[in-house]
Amino acid sequence: MKRELVGRKVIVTGAARGIGEQVARLAAAQGARVALIGLEPDRLRALAAELGPSAHWCEADVRDSAALQSAIDECANVMNGVDMVVANAGVAAYGTVRHADEASFERVVDINLNGVFRTLKHATPHLQRSRGHVLIVASALSFTSIGGLASYGASKAGVESLALAYRAEVAHLGITVGLVHPSWIDTDLVRGAEVDIPSFQQMRQRLPYPGNVTTSVDRAASAIVDGLAYRRSRVYVPRAVAVANWAKALLNSPVVWPWTRRFSAATVPALETEVAALGRNDQLVPELPRATENDQRSPARI
Repeated sequence: MKRELVGRKVIVTGAARGIGEQVARLAAAQGARVALIGLEPDRLRALAAELGPSAHWCEADVRDSAALQSAIDECANVMNGVDMVVANAGVAAYGTVRHADEASFERVVDINLNGVFRTLKHATPHLQRSRGHVLIVASALSFTSIGGLASYGASKAGVESLALAYRAEVAHLGITVGLVHPSWIDTDLVRGAEVDIPSFQQMRQRLPYPGNVTTSVDRAASAIVDGLAYRRSRVYVPRAVAVANWAKALLNSPVVWPWTRRFSAATVPALETEVAALGRNDQLVPELPRATENDQRSPARI
C-alpha cells in the first residue's frame, strides 16, 4: 500500500512553476502541509490559495542566503517544524565554454549548486529536530555531460557530490538524503530553449535511450513525492536513467570517447551559431502551454 504524507510538513524550493509546483500539489493531495519558497510571488500566492489554508508561501532567492534562511525559518515556525525538504533549483544558460558569458555561467552555478548548499545549510537545524528527509533535485547530467551544456552539467555534477557529502555528514543526526535524477522533462524552461535554439531539439534526438524520450512534469513530480513518502536515496526519472549512474565510468571512458567526439562535432557548431545569432546567454522563462501525458513533444529538460 502506498504510504501517504498525511501530517508531514514539507518545504519545496523553486515552487513557483514546473516540477516544484507540481510536487507541492501532489504532496498536499496526500495530506502534507506544504510551504512554498521561490520567486514569482504572484504564482506562489495563487498556488498556496489553491492548496488551501494549510499551505504557506515565502518569496526568497536561493542566491540570497539571509533571505533564504529567513524564509525557511518562517515556514518552520508557521508549520511548527519541518519533516521534509525538496531542494529544487534549476536554471540553464546557453553557450559553450569558449563563448559563454562569464556572468551567465556563474549565475547557473550559483543557483543550481550554491542554492542547494544554502538550502541544506539553513534547513539542517529543522531537519535534525524531526530526523527528517531531504530530496535534492540533480540531473541525469550529474553522471555525464554533453557539449554545449557545460554550465548546467557542471552545476548538477556538483550537486551530486555535495549531496553525497551532506548525506555522510548528517547521517548521525538522523537526517536521510535522497537525490533525484531527471532526464528530459517537459517544462516551460526547456520548451523555451527549443524556441530559442532549434538545433537543441535535433541534438537531443541523436541521443540513445533514455536521452531521446520525454517525461511529463506530472510523472516526474509523482516520482519525487513517492521518493519523499518512502525516503528513497535515489529517484530516477524515467527509471532507465539508473543505467547512466551504474555505467558512468564507461560513459566517460576512452571506449565511448570516439562516439562522444563525433556527436559533439555534429551538434556543437550549430548550437554555437544559433546562440550567437540569439544574442544572449541567459535563458528567459516563457509562459508556455503545459503539455499533457498524451502530447507527442520532443524531449524537454528541467
